[in-house]
Amino acid sequence: MGNTDTDTDTADKPLDGVLVVSIEHALAAPLCSCRLADAGARVIKIERDAGDFARGYDAAVNGESSYFVWTNRGKESVVLDIKSSEGREVLHNILAKADVFMQNLAPGAAARLGLGSEILREQYPQLITCDISGYGDSGEYQDMKAYDLLIQSESGLVSVSGGPESYGRIGVSVCDIAAGMNALSGILIALVKRARTGKGSGIKVSLFDSAVDWMSVPILHQKYTGKGPQRLGLKHPSIAPYGEFKSSEEKIVVISIQNNREWGVFCDKILQQPELAEHEHFHSNNQRVANGVELDALIGECFSHYSSEDLRHLLHSNGIAFGSVNHTQDLINHPQLRYVEVDTPSGPAKIVASPVIFDSNSESYGAVPALGEQTEKVITEFSTANLSGSKT
Repeated sequence: MGNTDTDTDTADKPLDGVLVVSIEHALAAPLCSCRLADAGARVIKIERDAGDFARGYDAAVNGESSYFVWTNRGKESVVLDIKSSEGREVLHNILAKADVFMQNLAPGAAARLGLGSEILREQYPQLITCDISGYGDSGEYQDMKAYDLLIQSESGLVSVSGGPESYGRIGVSVCDIAAGMNALSGILIALVKRARTGKGSGIKVSLFDSAVDWMSVPILHQKYTGKGPQRLGLKHPSIAPYGEFKSSEEKIVVISIQNNREWGVFCDKILQQPELAEHEHFHSNNQRVANGVELDALIGECFSHYSSEDLRHLLHSNGIAFGSVNHTQDLINHPQLRYVEVDTPSGPAKIVASPVIFDSNSESYGAVPALGEQTEKVITEFSTANLSGSKT
């Protein structure tokens, strides 16, 4: 594994000893490398003089960007001019010791700098490379810019989001997130493969491929039935009842009935009309979907006589799946939401804890680095004069 000299306490974490080098910006690649850092990898983030432009997206976290704080904890920031021979020499010295190299530069940029994945793996056979792009490295879209909303639109995600009257952008950067998580999965698989074979692998992930993978069910419906799903707001295209209903004070409660047993309980205990369970319009999920307008009217009438609190208690006590439409002011105090404190250049910040919990580790992460904070240290460490011996 790679060099482990780091200020972050990674002892006993799963990826302790793994060295990751990432030329990254924005969200997809930084999110992937952040998860690797959470798991104990040493992540050296290569930035330009102006820094990752996500540093300037906003100033919400005590002056720091919310995007950057979220996806860059536990890394070392190194400013290198990789267009210069001196910068590339330092980078290659690090790559010679690295386990993983990832990048999400503009299409073709890495290759033009002599940092193409195939070339690097020829030079460093142990290296795992990961290229994240918008549309991949072939096809007529390969050179197109690929911001999240553009990919949401091109992939069809927008077409199945929102209500019947208008399209809706999914309110977070799901295509970037999906690509980052797919890259993470690929890198972890490649590390297992290398442990068996001793050789690195090349991984390619695109935002478009990641998004259309999530569109598999709508695509299959369109391909094999000739009819894709319609925009239904908070309803489900193929399960009923599944969606939003209003309480007596007009608060939204979302319910989901997944099978006929649950439907029977719902008719008996909630609607207090047990005979509806076998009604010809509602006795199967297909019938409930086909007669959704009638079904929704029945449920809406019932729910309108209960407060949201009473509805929640009634649904919970009878084992009916439900949820509330929380806004951010509700969510920040949600009883299930876990926070962890990290250091940032502007002081401590409480952030959402990683969704991955390891039983052997407390939930503690490294600091969010200031731009170039570790430049001098890393350049000295990986200077030609200081490098000796073989990779361990």
